[in-house]
Amino acid sequence: RRGRLGREARASLAAFLLGASVAALPVALGSPAALLAAPGLRGRLGLALHAASVNAALLLLYPRPLYKIAVRACFLGFAFGCGILLSAGRTAWRHFGWYMCSLSLFHYSEYLVTAINNPRSLSLDSFLLNHSFEYNLAALSSWVEFTLEKLLFPELKQITWLSTMGLLMVIFGDCLRKAAMLTAGSNFNHIVQNEKSDTHTLVTSGVYGWFRHPSYVGWFYWSIGTQVLLCNPICVVGYTLASWRFFRERIEEEEITLIHFFGEEYLEYKRKVPSGLPFIKGVKMEL
Repeated sequence: RRGRLGREARASLAAFLLGASVAALPVALGSPAALLAAPGLRGRLGLALHAASVNAALLLLYPRPLYKIAVRACFLGFAFGCGILLSAGRTAWRHFGWYMCSLSLFHYSEYLVTAINNPRSLSLDSFLLNHSFEYNLAALSSWVEFTLEKLLFPELKQITWLSTMGLLMVIFGDCLRKAAMLTAGSNFNHIVQNEKSDTHTLVTSGVYGWFRHPSYVGWFYWSIGTQVLLCNPICVVGYTLASWRFFRERIEEEEITLIHFFGEEYLEYKRKVPSGLPFIKGVKMEL
């Protein structure tokens, strides 16, 4: 079991790096690094050939179960590499390149850290690419807002200090979430568990000594940070409200389970350590 899962993790990493190698395409074509900002026919053909050749290589290298993992990791790597190319340009799309790097690295690292941390729970869903219809709709909305505002108010997308602040929020949020996953070890799962396993323990050390739900705190600020990065005023408000409501409900649901699992031990921890999210205190208990 461990060997097979280890192979899956290695395959995903190799595929991600293979996809990200698109960032070297300008060198191969003798084109400027910003070729994605306004690509000509040569640039488009280069991108298409790179994607096709990488996919062909994955088909040859991996059997179907591993190919399903590799092609998703490669797609995220390709998006990461394209984000680097956009970031290299001095255009209105530069900050969108930062966003592409942030989004693709977040989803790939969710899979990789799960593979390292809790391989028994590893699946294609660990990429979180199909998290929910609402999540996908939110992402699409942010892309539409960025594009429309870029056309109508191009100066709004050139506020570098604001995008930099958003990028710092993204880095902080993602690092906090991954630190929470690594600290929790096999106790961390993307799905709220309704049954306590033999190895399930209450983690209160590390970042769990700062907040009761550091992975949710990290995701909350990461999601808002992506919209600050894009200078999307409408989505900043929308993401803040939607994320806050989602995590309020998720935390209440999870804490009911944790109280059932650990009883007074968790209640004592709950009294001492805040949830970490503004105005969210978690499930209310009559003590």
